[in-house]
Amino acid sequence: MNREYLVVYEKGEGNWSAFSPDIPGCGSLGDSLEDTRTNMRDAMELYLSETAKAGEALPVAAATSVDFCEFDPDHQTKQYVVEWLAVQLPSTVPAHAA
Repeated sequence: MNREYLVVYEKGEGNWSAFSPDIPGCGSLGDSLEDTRTNMRDAMELYLSETAKAGEALPVAAATSVDFCEFDPDHQTKQYVVEWLAVQLPSTVPAHAA
């Protein structure tokens, strides 16, 4: 089963970074947007897998927008990409955690 989470990609001087508002602390980097997308999907799936193994509820995919001023108040980053990223949910998700 898949779930889509909102992901924000930020273009840096020499790389891209990514985060999801629904999964605090889970982020990724990559040399290109595609590398960062792949790395972010892997990071999110690992996070969700470990969360399920611990018997905890998976984060709800609730974010529908991002306040760029919250994390970039001086508008330092000039290029963002925002998308819904589909990730594979762990097969060991308890019924109450999904």
